[in-house]
Amino acid sequence: MFHGRGHLFEGLEHVNIDWFNPILLITAYQDLVAADEIIGMALEADKYKQIKSILLQERFRKGAPAEVIWGESIPQCEVKEGDLLFEVHPGAQQNAGLFLDMRPLREWLQQYSENRNVLNLFAYTCSLSVAALGGGARQVTSVDMSKTSIKWGEQNHRLNRQDLRRVNSVPYNIFKSWGRIKQFGRYDIIIIDPPSRQRGSFDVEKNYSAIIKKLAGIANPGADIIATLNSPYLGSEYLLNRFQRYGPGFRFIAEMPASPEFNDKYPERGLKICHFRYS
Repeated sequence: MFHGRGHLFEGLEHVNIDWFNPILLITAYQDLVAADEIIGMALEADKYKQIKSILLQERFRKGAPAEVIWGESIPQCEVKEGDLLFEVHPGAQQNAGLFLDMRPLREWLQQYSENRNVLNLFAYTCSLSVAALGGGARQVTSVDMSKTSIKWGEQNHRLNRQDLRRVNSVPYNIFKSWGRIKQFGRYDIIIIDPPSRQRGSFDVEKNYSAIIKKLAGIANPGADIIATLNSPYLGSEYLLNRFQRYGPGFRFIAEMPASPEFNDKYPERGLKICHFRYS
């Protein structure tokens, strides 16, 4: 609803507002003095009386605590994006379970996954795997070291009445799972959507190249590779250079846009989604 972190609204660079019907989530990255004003504006704009709860999450505090500042406590809800359903837990952790800026990639997967074998690395709650199966994928393999996230992803598949026999869940560190990943390949679409830094398991600058080196061994000819980067310190040129050096068989196709609601004064600091093809 509002992307202050994009630095397009002076004085509000520390505020994001997301809508997970019926929960309005206000995320603050420093003390928020205008909370009451935001509540008033939100309720005034809510002409269909959809808001049942307003949460304030303070990401600058240890543990990113969240509290209900208006309405009732709703620990989780099911939200609809297009014709897909997702379970979200706003405020329960640093992330609600669905990255809204990735919507264009979910739409792309629904359009281009038909009868294809899809690998989703760093799958989190598997929203991209859900989108791929929603687009007719033959099979999806979701890899994430968090067993909790993988189980959450399987629940998302169930919400969409998708056949779990077409889902391979790999709840292990990616660098200890290549043997298992190869068992379900080769792949026609490979998604690499890592965190910038995950303590003890992944660092973009140190480890991205190691993944790129593995791709030729698991990709079918003509495979699409979707590589993302969400570091404010590294631009898309970093990915292009890594692929040129460590994956010369992968041709750059285009950079995909993030959701338009996430406009950024400095686009290179925001989400980068790069599309490559294995020639």
